[in-house]
Amino acid sequence: MSDRSAFNDEKGGSSSVGEPEYGHDPASGGIFSSDYKRHDDLKEMLDSNKDSLKLEAMKRIVAMIARGKNASDLFPAVVKNVACKNIEVKKLVYVYLVRYAEEQQDLALLSISTFQRGLKDPNQLIRASALRVLSSIRVTIIVPIMMLAIKEAASDMSPYVRKTAAHAIPKLYSLDPEQKDQLIEVIEKLLADKTTLVAGSVVMAFEEVCPERIDLIHKNYRKLCNLLIDVEEWGQVVIINMLTRYARTQFLNPNINESLLEEGGGGEKTFYGSDEDEDEDEEEKEKKAEAAVMAKRKPYVMDPDHRLLLRNTKPLLQSRNAAVVMAVAQLYFHLAPKAEVGVIAKALVRLLRSHSEVQFVVLQNVATMTIKRRGMFEPYLKSFYIRSTDPTQIKVLKLEVLTNLANETNISTILREFQTYIKSMDKDFVAATIQAIGRCATNIGEVRDTCLNGLVQLLSNRDELVVAESVVVIKKLLQMQPEKHSDIIKHMAKLTDNIQVPMARASILWLIGEYCEHVPKIAPDVLRKMAKSFTNEEDIVKLQIINLAAKLYLTNSKQTKLLTQYVLNLAKYDQNYDIRDRARFIRQLIVPTEKSGALSKYAKKLFLALKPAPVLESPFKDRDHFQLGSLSHLLNAKAGGYQELPDWPEAAPDPSVRNVEVPEWTKCSSREKRKEKKVEKPFYSDSEGESGPTESADSESDSASDSESASASEESGSGSESEESEEGSESEEEEEDEEEKEKKKKKKEFKKAAQESESEQSSEEEERKHERKSKQRKSDSESESDEEDESESESSQSESEDSESETEVKKKKKAAESKPPSKPVKKESKKEKKEMSLLDLDDFEPTPSPQVTPVNSFLSNSLVTDLEGLSLSDAVLSPATIAPSSALKNYELLHRITGEGLSVEYCFSRQPFSPDANMVAVQMQFTNNATSDTKNLHIEDVKLQSGMRVKEFPEIELLPAGETATAVMGIDFCDSTQAANFQLCTHTRKFFVSIQPPVGELMKPVFLTENEFKKEQGQLMGMNEITEKLTLDMKCRDEHAIVQRVTAAANLSRVPCGSDKECRFAGRTVTSGSLVLVTVATKEEGAAQLTVNCEKMVIGTMLVKDILLALTQ
Repeated sequence: MSDRSAFNDEKGGSSSVGEPEYGHDPASGGIFSSDYKRHDDLKEMLDSNKDSLKLEAMKRIVAMIARGKNASDLFPAVVKNVACKNIEVKKLVYVYLVRYAEEQQDLALLSISTFQRGLKDPNQLIRASALRVLSSIRVTIIVPIMMLAIKEAASDMSPYVRKTAAHAIPKLYSLDPEQKDQLIEVIEKLLADKTTLVAGSVVMAFEEVCPERIDLIHKNYRKLCNLLIDVEEWGQVVIINMLTRYARTQFLNPNINESLLEEGGGGEKTFYGSDEDEDEDEEEKEKKAEAAVMAKRKPYVMDPDHRLLLRNTKPLLQSRNAAVVMAVAQLYFHLAPKAEVGVIAKALVRLLRSHSEVQFVVLQNVATMTIKRRGMFEPYLKSFYIRSTDPTQIKVLKLEVLTNLANETNISTILREFQTYIKSMDKDFVAATIQAIGRCATNIGEVRDTCLNGLVQLLSNRDELVVAESVVVIKKLLQMQPEKHSDIIKHMAKLTDNIQVPMARASILWLIGEYCEHVPKIAPDVLRKMAKSFTNEEDIVKLQIINLAAKLYLTNSKQTKLLTQYVLNLAKYDQNYDIRDRARFIRQLIVPTEKSGALSKYAKKLFLALKPAPVLESPFKDRDHFQLGSLSHLLNAKAGGYQELPDWPEAAPDPSVRNVEVPEWTKCSSREKRKEKKVEKPFYSDSEGESGPTESADSESDSASDSESASASEESGSGSESEESEEGSESEEEEEDEEEKEKKKKKKEFKKAAQESESEQSSEEEERKHERKSKQRKSDSESESDEEDESESESSQSESEDSESETEVKKKKKAAESKPPSKPVKKESKKEKKEMSLLDLDDFEPTPSPQVTPVNSFLSNSLVTDLEGLSLSDAVLSPATIAPSSALKNYELLHRITGEGLSVEYCFSRQPFSPDANMVAVQMQFTNNATSDTKNLHIEDVKLQSGMRVKEFPEIELLPAGETATAVMGIDFCDSTQAANFQLCTHTRKFFVSIQPPVGELMKPVFLTENEFKKEQGQLMGMNEITEKLTLDMKCRDEHAIVQRVTAAANLSRVPCGSDKECRFAGRTVTSGSLVLVTVATKEEGAAQLTVNCEKMVIGTMLVKDILLALTQ
């Protein structure tokens, strides 16, 4: 003891026996301290009779291990204390033994009897530690002892010991795989455990030992789903991954109906058929009929257990652990219906605020997701913008995501962002950005020229790396349309004097050689310069010089014969044997001699064959065959232990295997409990409320499946399995049926009252009540789903589903009303129906809406043109901006042959759509050419691109034979010309139709003064300005005709202008309010210049084409 205190004094610290100071402890002595002295000191303390000294010694030893120091030579001294009475010392001894038992197996075997006694200890921590140490001794002799210990621990009273038994199972399996059958029995027993502590560990053991035995999961599936929320985080990850594989083998693909419809109805885009195309129309009708029959024959009904899994994992998207969020995200991506996958986007975007390591993994997965489900992440585009503080690998991944998300609507903002990135100091990142611009250009044809011009401007950059990368990307882009861009090839030829990066020089030489016919004067001169510097060039450049010489020899031998021979002679004596071989091969091929073979005839075909343009693809394109979130996905290579994600089954396996028999006494008690709990909301009310409408829309299931899922959710709240009983669910169904009947009665009485009182006032009051109720419902649903992370796309989906369910209810009402007692009453009911349909239309829009009235009722054509030059306030001039009614073009939506007598035409009325200013008003005219009446005209199954929305027209209850009806619907096209697809439904048939807007209809007029116009135009220069020269049509030489044609092509207003030779127009896009400015400047002899300035480059490009057509035809 005196030695010890002296040692401490030397160190300058005095540590009491109870509270050791690890900073001054002898175990962490300096480099030159004598190890034997220090360890002797600890051994003395371990041999002492005082527990306090032993405890301090053990604490120091464990602290050494924690710091990575080697304490293996203390093993004999520590093992002696394995039988110590003091629990604290015993625990630390076990911690030490777990670490070193594998290294010192012989000594550890001596104390096995002590561990066996420890397994019977009353303290659960000692029992668990003893089992942990026992399973860490990797000697095959003690396998039977370990097996026995695991079996006993599996039925221990303490869940902590059972958890340790689950951890020991994989250790024993790796030591002796022949024990698999016995271990599976233990796993089966532990899987039935109802405690959250055990669940994660036993599923991990299941995944290690017998992942193929899915039958073990059947009975425990619902329990695992309900326990999931309370399991520790790493257990949640393991369980979610296992349940993902399980669900892929047990449930049907939730998107199966969509794929059927796409196969059936994907062939045609629109129904602009003429009478000549009757045969084609009939074929299309047959295809559609087949698709409809398929859909009717196999309606997809989501299994309640599938829904239970999705509902119970959804709250975990808010977990603080990134791995749990990632696990739920991959589960939704692989298992959820397309409409519901969107919820994961917000959670994954939230993870991007985490550490760079987490960001790297998340972005890898997002990059894969964006290839298949681009719409999911489009609302969060700005979250993927790059920060200057991001590491290079994160920047490159964000670039990848931005490139995948690029489409016609957002490409202008993305390219503007890329312009900034090119100025970065990080050279690798700049190179990746230039490649990304190249990929955007290949994917989106409208911006190809813009991107090319931008890259050509980069060629004058001071930084050589930027220039080099630009050259490589330009080379790939030019391969697509070389004949259009000979100027660029000439410009690049001049760069050979300055660029020194070998890859860039090689790319320029390849381009000149490949397209030497486009630059016949420059190519020989480039070869001359290259021949001079041949010996100093890199190997890759030398090979391209030889190729260029060969191609020029074949196309222009007069000028280049001597040069080619000179280059080949230089190459003949080059140090690199690849270059020597290439020179010999080319000489024999292009210079015909007596010895040369038959190939020399085909030299031109060999060298100047058309090469396919390279396809610039995402490196993440084929990664989705690995399960998202897995190590294999991260590495893009199959890692050890990876299990493939199974394909969906063709037919659903028997769902009854997941039913659990419940004893009689629990059934009774559970029913009573249910009646008491009926009023209460489930614990996760937000997810419950939300899954309601989606479930009904996905599966259109009856109340039975609803009650099953409801019972499952109650089970998750209570944590007991007793709620799975069948009797309880039956009683619940009965109660629900009674409630539904009462609601229907009330609705019928309400409608009768509405029929009796035909005055407009009462109907308006009822409409207001309906609106209030719907608002209340909306606000309730919003408050419930407040905590949920949902994307815009899903919310719009749920709205459309709600509207579908409403139309179904209306149909039921009508069916109930239209059953008359006798024939004479029938006629009256028909008349009443006519009146009601008119009333309904009035009720829907209480004030006379501007969109229904035809345009010419506002003002005459001459007045329109007179007013066009004036700039007044919005309110006064809004009608005047509309093109004359004669210019409003009608489009055919449904041909009378395809529609079996029903024909539908539509036009863009250019009126503000009063329910939503961000929507384009579409006026539809229905004509019934059939002999029978058409009933219940409405819209169903709206399929839109992400961000788009539709406001349906009110249902037309009756359209008599030979009559015409008009309705107005609103569509938010999200500033794109992508079609809105939907089904137009009557009481008997459904027709697939689509509305695709011309780009000019995506705008609304805006009123600017001349100064405002010039100011705004000044801010939209560079890439936002497109200029085209044109020759005006003979009929379109005067100002009046130009104004008429431009306003007919696009919904723009006239801007006053001091010059006679200029016409200016202004507007904003309907959705985003982006400014669109058009200038037509006329010159002599019908020549003119059209300039379009627009924030959205794609819209600008398309608008230029449309206005050019209008002015030149």
